[in-house]
Amino acid sequence: MDAWLAEHTDDLVKWRRHIHANPELSRAEFATTEFVSGWLVKAGLEPRVLPGGTGLICDLGPEGPRIGLRADMDALPMQEFTGLSFASTVPGVSHACGHDAHTTVLLGTALALAEIEDRLPVGVRLVFQPAEEVMPGGAIDVVATGAMAGVERIFALHCDPRLEVGQVGVRGGAITSAADTVELVFDSPGGHTSRPHLTSDLVYAIGTVITGLPGLLSRRVDPRTSTVMVWGAVSAGKAPNAIPQTGMLTGTVRTGDHATWALLEPLVREIADGLLAPTGVRYQLNYKRGVPPVVNDPASTLMFENAIGALGPGALADTPQSGGGEDFSWYLEEVPGAMARLGVWPGEGDQLDLHQPTFDIDERALAVGVRVLTNLVLQRRP
Repeated sequence: MDAWLAEHTDDLVKWRRHIHANPELSRAEFATTEFVSGWLVKAGLEPRVLPGGTGLICDLGPEGPRIGLRADMDALPMQEFTGLSFASTVPGVSHACGHDAHTTVLLGTALALAEIEDRLPVGVRLVFQPAEEVMPGGAIDVVATGAMAGVERIFALHCDPRLEVGQVGVRGGAITSAADTVELVFDSPGGHTSRPHLTSDLVYAIGTVITGLPGLLSRRVDPRTSTVMVWGAVSAGKAPNAIPQTGMLTGTVRTGDHATWALLEPLVREIADGLLAPTGVRYQLNYKRGVPPVVNDPASTLMFENAIGALGPGALADTPQSGGGEDFSWYLEEVPGAMARLGVWPGEGDQLDLHQPTFDIDERALAVGVRVLTNLVLQRRP
């Protein structure tokens, strides 16, 4: 790896900057797919583009049970404001979540392993996945193609701007949360604000749900599950002296516990019924299940710890559970696996969060990511 990286670290940077400058939205990653496929073919590999025309999988190494390595490829519908010389050339679209780095790290890993393919101790399946940024995620589409057949466990890295470059964080158990969307559409006869007793006060009912639903939900689930409900948008009425006829309330509910995730929809419906029944306001609940939590299994976590620890002292870091959702969890519904956090903060300056228009990475992290993924393949398995 030292020799390969000495020769190709500049290539990693070039590939990342090319992808960064040419971002593509979910399920439109045609050029990115072609770019990755082209390099894999040059390395003598045989990538298979997924049925939708975006994303691909590619096997290398011996036959038999394989280790899966996954990277997501899509960008966000967000204008970039980094001022970089290789900033996005697509108006309103940018790689503000680091998927350009994820793709580059997996591509580099593929090309490094391809040079020693006949000596690999285990087969590998590369998964370049489209559409991570849309719910319920492109991982479902990949799984539906049978991509997990023959894979015994799967791994992924995700950029973490809170960790310094050179560090990689991992934890056993839940590392991300389930993320569902809750939408309530309210309906009332409306009326004059001087006579609320003659109608159903829709705004009052919405206010009751805004405070009551998250509060009661927190009393119905174990607080150790890290379950949280937060509203993101509310709308109703325009005139100060008119009780409106319609309104809407939308938000998210998240949990780090897989069993709790299965209970949330009926529980939200039960609580909403109880809160709204006395108000006389009618409502429709549109509950959209998103993704399960990513739960790292013990054996896969240990493999990651070994792969990271091999980088040297101080490389292995702890990482807290994130409240964000990640569709990598759909692979873990099929096979065991784990996700780790790749440090991309340069060690000084602001720690910009993911999904910010000024987000960028320290490109030294690309080589770190390649080392970790290749270590996963080359180490002894538990």
